[in-house]
Amino acid sequence: MTEASAEDTLVLTLDGGEVRIALRPDVAPGHVARIKELVRDGFYDGLTFHRVIDGFMAQGGCPNGSGMGGSGTKLDQEFNNISHQRGVCSMARTNDPNSADSQFFICFGDASFLDNQYTVWGEVTSGMEHVDALPRGEPPKNPGTIHSARIASDL
Repeated sequence: MTEASAEDTLVLTLDGGEVRIALRPDVAPGHVARIKELVRDGFYDGLTFHRVIDGFMAQGGCPNGSGMGGSGTKLDQEFNNISHQRGVCSMARTNDPNSADSQFFICFGDASFLDNQYTVWGEVTSGMEHVDALPRGEPPKNPGTIHSARIASDL
């Protein structure tokens, strides 16, 4: 994946450092627009990664840290042909394909069994080592934090 424009680059500051994510409005325009809106509202600032499974993924974006909360706006699925591989960012959801909200996950490795069932909206272009360093658990005893989430063009 090549670097995206500043308007389509999400910058997460985690405990270990900065993670840059190339957003994919070409394959998930509704999800990318909503993520940008939440980022610009400061929604993700201070939230934790409440579900981190070694070899699988790190999930965050729940306002109450339980995995049961969201922003209150459900998104229609935008399943696409991008495979869930290391560094791929996708939306979490319930059994309803149109229930994604604010929670997302970043894959640690091959999770292609999720392909065409979850909406991929981005890919880590740098800083994956900071995602790798997140404390493991469901939830972790001391969860990793999103200190800030910004769109690069706003920095």
